[in-house]
Amino acid sequence: FRFIEGDITEAADCKRSCRGVDYVLHQAAIGSVPRSFADPLTTHAANTTGFLQVLLAARDAKVKRVVYASSSSVYGDHKALPKKEAITGKPLSPYAVSKVVDELYADVFGSGYGQPLVGLRYFNVFGPRQDPNGAYAAAIPRWVLSMMHGKPTEIYGDGKTSRDFCFVANVVQANLLAATAKSAPGRVYNVAIEARTSLNQLHRHLRRLTGNSQKPVYKAFRDGDVRHSLACTRAAQKDLGYQPTHTLEQGLELTVQWFENQAR
Repeated sequence: FRFIEGDITEAADCKRSCRGVDYVLHQAAIGSVPRSFADPLTTHAANTTGFLQVLLAARDAKVKRVVYASSSSVYGDHKALPKKEAITGKPLSPYAVSKVVDELYADVFGSGYGQPLVGLRYFNVFGPRQDPNGAYAAAIPRWVLSMMHGKPTEIYGDGKTSRDFCFVANVVQANLLAATAKSAPGRVYNVAIEARTSLNQLHRHLRRLTGNSQKPVYKAFRDGDVRHSLACTRAAQKDLGYQPTHTLEQGLELTVQWFENQAR
């Protein structure tokens, strides 16, 4: 294991990281929709310019394959469920735009340079070590920390907004398979568990696991939030052999357990 501290928007750092490497699993991004509205330039720099620098460095180093993190946000205003890879909608945030552009760059690098690339569209990844602090923290770690301290949590909207929450171990599996599968290059795949959970349902799960008795505080809907999200993962199952190992409930139990252990 070799750790290199650097910046993906810097060509020299990317070249140094790709030197002598067979496979690149590119996860670095600013993943917040609200933050992308507050600071679209920084989101673009990290998610688009940084991605392009990684592609160039990987190409020049003759890396065998690049697997990169895309996002379910590329489905935008397309309302049909479940989401299938071939049909996307209009992006609803600067963050979503950055991921759409990444997929377009990957397609061009694949056809123009013959570079083997695989995109993974993540659906609401969660798990241990996810940062619960900061204005743009994801819902699950933020809620867990609040509930552990006996505090109420905030839900944006009416709580009926739904997501296909995916435990991080499933995402790790998808990355390793995408890096090694023979039929994958040039494709983009959904990574999720094919189960839709509303924010109200998620809140009830976490209250049970943490023993919190506080009711949620409902706030206004946020700009750019997709109302409902549910993935079809048949393509990933067929081409990659992807089979999720953790359900939402199993993932939440492990996540809450990890946060509780950190608090001791």
